[in-house]
Amino acid sequence: MERRLIPAVYARGGTSKAVIFKAADLPRDRALWDGIFLHVLGSPDPYGRQLNGLGGGLSSLSKVVVVAPSQRADADVDYTFVQVAVREAVADHGAMCGNMSAAVGPFAVDEGLVRAGEGQAVVRVHNTNTGKLFHAAFPVRGGRAVEEGDFTIPGVAGSGAMIRLEYLSPGGAVTGRLLPTTRPAERLSVEGLGEVTASLVDTSNPVVFVRAADLGRTATESPEELDADAALMARLERIRRAASVAMGLSRTQAEAGLSNPKVAMIGPPAPFTALDGRRYGAGDYHVAARIVSMGNIHRAAPLTGAMCLAVAAQIPGTLAAPLAPPEGPLLIGTPSGVLPVEAEVRVSGGRAEALSATTFRTQRRLMEGAVPVPAALLGG
Repeated sequence: MERRLIPAVYARGGTSKAVIFKAADLPRDRALWDGIFLHVLGSPDPYGRQLNGLGGGLSSLSKVVVVAPSQRADADVDYTFVQVAVREAVADHGAMCGNMSAAVGPFAVDEGLVRAGEGQAVVRVHNTNTGKLFHAAFPVRGGRAVEEGDFTIPGVAGSGAMIRLEYLSPGGAVTGRLLPTTRPAERLSVEGLGEVTASLVDTSNPVVFVRAADLGRTATESPEELDADAALMARLERIRRAASVAMGLSRTQAEAGLSNPKVAMIGPPAPFTALDGRRYGAGDYHVAARIVSMGNIHRAAPLTGAMCLAVAAQIPGTLAAPLAPPEGPLLIGTPSGVLPVEAEVRVSGGRAEALSATTFRTQRRLMEGAVPVPAALLGG
């Protein structure tokens, strides 16, 4: 079989990993991209491990990023995110990954797509999935992004250089509205559950928030415990699909996409043990959250889900609002530890507007070179 080599970088961004391509190295016909991505990641894999590719068998480890110079005056590069399903032949372009956002600016500098001097660089990024902008600020030395530093994030061993990610006007990223139904709380009619109270919020990605207590949980359980509860996961999926219709993301529940909306259980702070064994008390954070990503509980938190929660907490009437601190960042208890997220929301005349959401990540380039791809996938 004839093969071709496509230049690529394998990188960690936040608590995710992805294969990163420059758009110029991929076929001009974008209809060919998904086949290439599935092959490179090793999907579909009925065994759920992606051993025949670069994926890691989890949604957070089965991702693709494409970066290109932007034609927009307010952006330096375009960032396209693709979530590759593990067991299915699906490459989903319907969401944006906040964690991999951390790797986009450094990639653009390291690959020469953006020139940066010594010191602090700011790369303006346009996300093509949502049409939204964010600014990535990070240190640069010798023309390359600095990776070493003493900043740590929950879910990642070791430390790295801090990257500040500021998302501008993140509301309505997918549905066009911060509150897709115009109301901060809804009563969803869910098969087998009856009516479920939920908050449907669209910031960076649309998320449906439900009270963990309404499902007999606390949102402090381990991902393994929750994933093993097949009945609970089925209920969360039914809630997610009902919310998809309510948010206008799909006509029917059967047509709901895999990546959006996400569903999150939230609850008041309570003691829990993180995946690294560290013990957190109820006074260490503001809100407990367990977020489903592509059918499984995320081992940390999808960054877009965390930003959406921080914004939702500042909107009167949402399920998250009673848990918000009077000021400062929202501290979210995730399976990997406590994640701080800042959000600026303006409420006027009963209408809420998300002005920005800011968080901090690290990133690391893990491998660079090229991936071999069957020539047939490149369209000749």
